[in-house]
Amino acid sequence: MGFGSFGNLNKMMKQAQKMQQEMMKLQEELKERTVEASAGGGAVKVTVTGSQELVSISIAPEVVDPDDVEMLQDLVLAAVNEGLNKAREMAKSEMAKITGGVTLPGF
Repeated sequence: MGFGSFGNLNKMMKQAQKMQQEMMKLQEELKERTVEASAGGGAVKVTVTGSQELVSISIAPEVVDPDDVEMLQDLVLAAVNEGLNKAREMAKSEMAKITGGVTLPGF
């Protein structure tokens, strides 16, 4: 192994450290960024952070029907799942900017 190889290895290590720092910064930023999703034409709305934490649910009064609780449950479930999917896609998109499109575990 020549001295040039050590220089390349050192450069790669610095790039990996920089990428790790950018990823940690992004994870903190994602905690603050939010996405919104809805179901039932906006009857149920949710807000989810980029770190996939559900932070709010809004339910329109007209969909609260004691005789049809299952519909409300389905709407909440659909909205939450859509919100989580949007949050994952946002995180994946932002991570791709750092990694150059290489998929990393957990994103």
